[in-house]
Amino acid sequence: MRRTRKIISVALLAVAAAACAPSTSGAPSPAATAGALPAPSLDAGLDLDALVAAAKKEGSLLVYDSSGDIEEVAKAFTAKYGIAMEGVKSDTPQTAEKMIREHAADNVTIDAAMYEDGGVLVGQLMPQGVARTWIPSDLTDQIPAENRNPLLALSKATVFAYNGRLSPGGCPVKNVWDLTEPEWAGKLVMQDPLGKPTVLSFFTQLDAHGNQALEQAYQAKYGKALKTEEKSAAYEWIKRISRNRPVLTGSDEDVSAAVGAPNATDKKIGFMSISKFRNNEDKGYKQATCEGMTPFAGFSYPKYVAVAAKSKHPNAAKLYVRFIMTEEGVKHEIGEGGVSGNTTVKPLVTAPGLSDWQGQLFHTDPKGLLGDLRDRQTVSDFWRVNHG
Repeated sequence: MRRTRKIISVALLAVAAAACAPSTSGAPSPAATAGALPAPSLDAGLDLDALVAAAKKEGSLLVYDSSGDIEEVAKAFTAKYGIAMEGVKSDTPQTAEKMIREHAADNVTIDAAMYEDGGVLVGQLMPQGVARTWIPSDLTDQIPAENRNPLLALSKATVFAYNGRLSPGGCPVKNVWDLTEPEWAGKLVMQDPLGKPTVLSFFTQLDAHGNQALEQAYQAKYGKALKTEEKSAAYEWIKRISRNRPVLTGSDEDVSAAVGAPNATDKKIGFMSISKFRNNEDKGYKQATCEGMTPFAGFSYPKYVAVAAKSKHPNAAKLYVRFIMTEEGVKHEIGEGGVSGNTTVKPLVTAPGLSDWQGQLFHTDPKGLLGDLRDRQTVSDFWRVNHG
């Protein structure tokens, strides 16, 4: 059974550090309109043996990640290299806040981090010099150019899921607009978007390049074109979802329990990470992806890896980056499904009902990460007003 060390949210930033924190006003922060990212560093002609030796001299490594899977990665890393690695589960906003504070104080403890919030990474942490991209040169040919800056470690997914015992004939929801209907009021269970950057980014990405698919799905369900007073089909769907009394939780584990528990009696739809399909085996849950749902059964999102610019264990941090960019390292993060940023690593998808990663999911466009950060407050306020 996995044990996770959760980080308690730290106190409010001091005035100097607060200037670096994510904007909470309606206007975009300067970082959200940043230009080109700092170029990634790449050690030409990487000597892996020399890097391992240098990392061993540093003695230890601390990596933060939003997933408890980092503890399994840490065990594998330590077993392979004999370097004490600690993996800490911490929500991305808290990780970013801690790294900003440590950088400003010249007291860095976090050596590297995994980021699901690409907007904060490319809009704040990297331009401000808090975090940087390092690419293992011996793997460069295996990493497509679009995955290099920031460095994409893997892609994961959040999907609509149902209880297969209660609905043996398949998912009772066939179209994303179904979830806006009165019959599904109070029956969608999901993490609160206001505390989940990946869901907020999903909303902003939907508005950026998902409107046509949503309009077509509406036409398919209702036999007529969507008419809305909102700015787009995405915002209309978000409004209707938020007003249909979704049950909001603080974790995907709670979503999974509400939907798939063996003693569940009420049909609910969960919007949750595919990592929670492990509960089918671990806890006897009966969960499956809403396969065939129009126009998508969920969304994929990127998880990036970056090194703290002032890391006290820079070689160990680099070695970790190289490790997570190989199958040996990333397999612990992929778990029930995911795609490595290294094209030589075979994708792994074991989540029931998710048979076509590319075709069933709405995919995050990495070119829109800054837009995600810029528009986050707008979509947050829109959700808050409509959810009430």
